Amino acid sequence: MLGIHRFWAADRTVPCYNRNQYSFMPLKPFAPNHGADKKIFLLKPRGFCAGVVRAIDVVKIALDLYGPPVYVRKEIVHNKHVVDELREAGAIFVEELEEVPTGARAIFSAHGVAPSVRGQAKERNLDIIDATCPLVTKVHLEAVRFARDGYTVVLIGHKDHDEVIGTLGEVPDSSYLVETVDDVNRLELPDPTRVRYLTQTTLSLDETREIVTRLKQRFPMIQGPPAQDICYATENRQMAVKAVSEFCDLLLVVGSQNSSNSKRLVEVAQNFGVCSYLVNDRSDVDPIWLDGVKNVAVTAGASAPEHLVAELIEFLRERGFRQMEEIELVDEDVRFSLPAELMISIQ
Repeated sequence: MLGIHRFWAADRTVPCYNRNQYSFMPLKPFAPNHGADKKIFLLKPRGFCAGVVRAIDVVKIALDLYGPPVYVRKEIVHNKHVVDELREAGAIFVEELEEVPTGARAIFSAHGVAPSVRGQAKERNLDIIDATCPLVTKVHLEAVRFARDGYTVVLIGHKDHDEVIGTLGEVPDSSYLVETVDDVNRLELPDPTRVRYLTQTTLSLDETREIVTRLKQRFPMIQGPPAQDICYATENRQMAVKAVSEFCDLLLVVGSQNSSNSKRLVEVAQNFGVCSYLVNDRSDVDPIWLDGVKNVAVTAGASAPEHLVAELIEFLRERGFRQMEEIELVDEDVRFSLPAELMISIQ
């Protein structure tokens, strides 16, 4: 199911953009369903983002080049189906590097790692391939730069998420984590005049805006990064949900329970008054959810494979949803190059 996406040779990196440049309007008009027939609104963009495609390709190519076993620290991306398929192909997933034999080859996941983990890899003489998403690396570099310039770093994110753990690990003595507005209210900093904030890349745009607003109220001198840290894919998928929220009765999000960006899609829909559920695949759907529903929207988190979406669509068609329209909000065309250590082996 997870073939190698061989477009990386001619790729380009597109920075995150400012959400104020974009509206919630799709690229072309779509027809709200006022008839009696049941309809599926299939949202686009959905599913794999450039960072996820890159990370999966890293594991697949490493297996092709070197053969199994190839060790992967943590889940390469937060999706059960992806991890299971790569495991069947020969990848061995471990929680910590101490589980990897000395001198073996290991891959860092798309969510990034703290410098202490890189140090462990060096001590164990591991051959490391770094699949960290470039947009996560951007946040790491910003944290290091801000701390080096004498600023306290406030990171907005979820404390147990792999990405947040890695970012905090860059400057543990200079960083503070906040998850809510209440956390900001309790925040005490060594110098309130020298503060910078960063965010996890997969947060809710609306919730993050509220936290940033409160940070600015409490610390008027605080500044954020030049370009927002919430990634383009997270933003696009949330905007698509908002665009169709008034036209659907139900939203189904394909994604795993540990996928932050997938969970945020559910929350966005619920905040707009739309009943929404996160499903790992079609087997998670309770038919009772469809009772009285005429218009259902379907999307997928940034680490969910498209074949799971197709299977869900078939499930809905079997239950009377005969019409379907794809709603495209923005043309997503972002590509990331493979890690240098892998490109050297390919060449």
